[in-house]
Parts: sequence; structure tokens; C-alpha cells
Amino acid sequence: MRKLIVSTFLTLDGVMQAPGGPEEDDSGGFAHGGWSVNYWDEHVGRFMDEAMSTPFDLVLGRKTYDIFAAYWPHAPEETNAKPLNDATKYVASRRHPALEWSNSILIEGDVAEGIAALKQEDGPELQVHGSGNLIQTLLRHNLVDQYRLLIFPVVVGSGKRLFSEGTIPSGLKLVDSTVSTTGVVMGTYEPEGEIVTGSFALD
Repeated sequence: MRKLIVSTFLTLDGVMQAPGGPEEDDSGGFAHGGWSVNYWDEHVGRFMDEAMSTPFDLVLGRKTYDIFAAYWPHAPEETNAKPLNDATKYVASRRHPALEWSNSILIEGDVAEGIAALKQEDGPELQVHGSGNLIQTLLRHNLVDQYRLLIFPVVVGSGKRLFSEGTIPSGLKLVDSTVSTTGVVMGTYEPEGEIVTGSFALD
């Protein structure tokens, strides 16, 4: 069985939209694209390098696929281009787009069922980057095995959130964490079942 891992850049108020540049996604009038760039340091780079140091395939929404496909095939060799270009890319789209990036496969039929079937196969881990709309489907169907969250010390007030309306309440277990010199908190979390509630009220 293959593990599905969501890797996401987040603002402190939970927004994941357009972390790398203003041109990535201005839908909904989002005006703060590129909010992660000035917080990048060697610790963040190392975290991302380690995430891509073992074999993996990608599961991407259509918009993120288009952004990646326009950049990574032409990126310098010293970046993480090779593992991304070599990975099999499974793409969720309501349409039937031409997928020109090497090793790209359209997920046919119901997306949740298709990804659940991929998880049952033998093979490398499945990584999800960006793909905010796709992640909501994964959350609703309890398909995420691990979260690698990079939380940046910035708030933007509005935008697409990782955990949005319809998220199933659940507990998470922190399995690893580190902090960059610029204040980026990098944590690895795994689902831990239903929320266990209690009370501080006096008897």
C-alpha cells in the first residue's frame, strides 16, 4: 500500500494560495501571491530536499499541474527538477487536457476512487503539492496519510485554505518538527483519529 502525503506551504492563518509568485493564482482577487519567497533559507531548502530524496510519484490538481509543467522541465539541474520530472504525475481534472509533461497520466472517472486505488498499488509514496481543490476531496474521503506543513510567519487575511469548510474533524500527531532561521515552522503530522475532548471545568 502506498502512503499519500500532502506537502503544503501555509500562512499563519492557514492560506495556501499562490506562495511562489503573484502570477500563480489571483482567483478571488487574491493580491498577495509570492508571500513565501522572502522567508526561504537553507533549512527550508533542506526540508524540501529531504522530502524529495526518496522515490515518489505526484498527485496533482489541474492548475498546479499546469504551473509545474511550465517550470520544472526547464528548471536548472541544481534544483529539485530531476525527481519531479522523473516522477509519474497523476492528474485530477474534470476535462481531458493534453498532458505534455513526461510521465503524466489522467485520473479517469471518480477522483477519490481513482486515488484510493492508486494507494492500494505497490510503488513509491504519492506526494500532493499545491492542488488546494484536490486536497479538499482527499480530506473528505480520509485519503491523507501524512502532512508536511511549512507554516510561514505571515498572515494574508483571505485566500484558499488547506483546511476549509467540510474538513472532517480529527486529531493529528506531530512526528517531526524544525524551525528555519526566518521563523518557518516545518512540521510532519499524521492523522490520529477522532478528536478526544475534555473539560477544565471544576467538578
